[in-house]
Amino acid sequence: MTEAPATPAQRPPASETVPEPVPAAQEPGPDPEPDAQKTRTVAQEPVPEDPEVTARRREFLRLLGEFRRTAVLVPLGDFPGSEDERGLLTADFNGIRFILAFSDEQALARYAQARGEFSREWTYRTILGARLLDVAVPAAGVPCGVALDCADGPDGMVFPPVRGIVPDEAAVDRDEGERGSA
Repeated sequence: MTEAPATPAQRPPASETVPEPVPAAQEPGPDPEPDAQKTRTVAQEPVPEDPEVTARRREFLRLLGEFRRTAVLVPLGDFPGSEDERGLLTADFNGIRFILAFSDEQALARYAQARGEFSREWTYRTILGARLLDVAVPAAGVPCGVALDCADGPDGMVFPPVRGIVPDEAAVDRDEGERGSA
């Protein structure tokens, strides 16, 4: 004996519903045509960010803000010429140029010591961190960031050439369409 499907009024409450049986496997055949009424899109909820990631992101943004407001020491490059003709000291790493900056003379001295050039005279300029990121980085003409206190290991900081740190036109993570217009 076959029962007619239950109407909504005849169905048991949700807590008492029994799941419908899964149909038996069928022989593979051609894929059925998609039916617009049967297709539904499930909106994905954003996955909450890990609290540790959120905390590190906030700390980095705090340090970035502090760097932007602070005057740092930037040694001049080793090129011959007058102080006005010499560029800022840089180092290339994996295709990205980094302007070397130091928080104070002791940090610069640690760098000189690490290079084995502690006894030579280091000429430097004092430049605001924001000016390095907003003016010097784009002026480099190549992907460029800033390395702060690079001889201090984990106590140093790297400000890579990405959006949110350097101007968008100097960022390496901008969209391809944006690259053509710059």
